[in-house]
Amino acid sequence: QVQLVEFGGGLVQAGGSLRLSCAASGRTFSTYAMGWFRQAPGKEREFVATIIWSGGSTAYVDSVKGRFTISRDNPKNTMYLQMNSLKPEDTAVYYCAATKARWPLDSVGRYDYWGQGTQVTVSS
Repeated sequence: QVQLVEFGGGLVQAGGSLRLSCAASGRTFSTYAMGWFRQAPGKEREFVATIIWSGGSTAYVDSVKGRFTISRDNPKNTMYLQMNSLKPEDTAVYYCAATKARWPLDSVGRYDYWGQGTQVTVSS
């Protein structure tokens, strides 16, 4: 089992940047694929990005490609989401998630463990 906590959300102007972190408990972080999801008010939770256990493969939703970068540091039990060129439509609660499932990893149902979420607000 793994417990996840997100950090780094906040308020930023359009065009700005934020880096989210997801800290995981336990000794088995490196065996999990990890993902970032987001949920805006009144909308379904949606996939943002995923990274396999080694960091060797990643995937992104089209709307963030070229602007967001997912990465992980296994010795530190931490995953990151670097968000650049932020837009008001990126405003949402961002969640990190962990799974032992195999590719594809772009849907909510593929993940077993979730953090509590961190708010990201982008003003225009």
